[in-house]
Amino acid sequence: MEIQKQSKQQQQEEFALASVTELASSSTSSSRSDSQSAPVIARFSAGNGVAVLRFNRDSESTDSISVDVKTAQLSKLGPLQSVCIAEASGADTGKEKYSTGVTVQFRNEEESRAFHCAFEQWKKKDIVQGTLLPNGAVTSFKSKFEDKIEPSSAKMYFHYYGQLLHQQNMMQDYVRTGTYYAAVMENRVDFIDRVVVDVGAGSGILSLFAAQAGAKHVYAVEASEMAEYARKLIAGNPSLGERITVIKGKVEEVELPEKADILISEPMGTLLVNERMLESYVIARDRFLVPNGKMFPAVGRIHMAPFSDEYLFVEIANKALFWQQHKYFGVDLTPLYGSAFGGYFSQPVVDAFDPRLLVAPTISHDLDFTEIKEEDLYEIEIPLKFVASVGTRVHGLACWFDVLFNGSTVQRWLTTAPGAPTTHWYQLRCVLSQPLYVMAGQEITGQLRMVAHNAQSYTIYLTLSAKMWGPGAEQGGILQTSSCKLDLKEPYYRMSQPQAYAMAQDQQPHQPIHTQMI
Repeated sequence: MEIQKQSKQQQQEEFALASVTELASSSTSSSRSDSQSAPVIARFSAGNGVAVLRFNRDSESTDSISVDVKTAQLSKLGPLQSVCIAEASGADTGKEKYSTGVTVQFRNEEESRAFHCAFEQWKKKDIVQGTLLPNGAVTSFKSKFEDKIEPSSAKMYFHYYGQLLHQQNMMQDYVRTGTYYAAVMENRVDFIDRVVVDVGAGSGILSLFAAQAGAKHVYAVEASEMAEYARKLIAGNPSLGERITVIKGKVEEVELPEKADILISEPMGTLLVNERMLESYVIARDRFLVPNGKMFPAVGRIHMAPFSDEYLFVEIANKALFWQQHKYFGVDLTPLYGSAFGGYFSQPVVDAFDPRLLVAPTISHDLDFTEIKEEDLYEIEIPLKFVASVGTRVHGLACWFDVLFNGSTVQRWLTTAPGAPTTHWYQLRCVLSQPLYVMAGQEITGQLRMVAHNAQSYTIYLTLSAKMWGPGAEQGGILQTSSCKLDLKEPYYRMSQPQAYAMAQDQQPHQPIHTQMI
């Protein structure tokens, strides 16, 4: 369904209809029995906290039938015909209210579905965004998304993903896009004749994949301006597009005409959780998915291991040397050296590294998207326990993630592991400003704690400790501890390709640490 006009604030939305005919009513005068059989415009708008639906012969006409969306009921009479019944007022009756009904004729089923979706959204909008108080004032209620995310962050987020160049960057990640395509097409049995909801559809590419796999219908929900590009792309593929409806809005707020058999989404950010879209994915599950419905992906797995990288440590530390100047145009900069040093180490490093830098076998932490609660993603605590494979300096913790597409036919993993083909997520490393010294066989313990904040990201608290090693170690004790606080929102995008690191002269050769096999 083509939406003719839509403001940035979602204050007005127009649809072209085949025709609208007013139903006869004993309470109306004979002048109200005229039918509007010519093509008409249906316009949703918001004013004084009330959502109103008006049917006009054209966009400039003042002769209209007005309906209060909150009190109206919209029902289907057939694939291309619906009836709307409500208390209404007309231009020729002034303030007089009366019960009215109109039959709405659509040009095709796609237009019918889109109109019904919009009707439910505006019905919800009236409840969520404003209600008239007795004194005429309007009270506004924030949606769940708006309540936990600061407006400036949301604005930048939707602006970023509303640009085609960023969608291209993700689509050209052939590991990402190819894995999604394979997961869908290998599991056609999960999609054939099923209703699919694409959460955060972006360009609509995953919706098109679902349609290729035989989905009965796909609802592509996208909150950014990319929704308009998605409509254009889907319209350009008519054999698939006839089964796809693009809905512009947040999954926390939109309404759908039916439940979904399967959700598909790409909600992963850096370290899996950055951008906090996983919460929207879980909310969509609770709102739209039928019991025992499928989610693509269904599981996220975070992998962690300590690493040793002297080059990276020196690179970060040297950034602060600028602030050690005593006579910078006659100014002593050294009072800020300590703050600058700490600031550089508060940035997680995003790049692709050689897996031989890992100094202990990995551990993992699973997030089951089919079971996890939204609130469980507000704070994630992961206990850490490793056994060092070599004697070395530990410079921090390396992290990456996998997601599982748990299809009925094929289970497929998408991995971002070091040593695997590089993705646009790369890997992430938390670097300690005070490295730890460990011997082979020594136990490394600690905690990785991630706390969500309203800038759509997480504050990371990392602590690593080296336990006593050698005779008497069973009596316990901590030899050394190092910790750091990092902002996942502000990483250092190093993104260099893995390098062959020369082995230190005093370091004994050892077998590479292999990441967990998927």
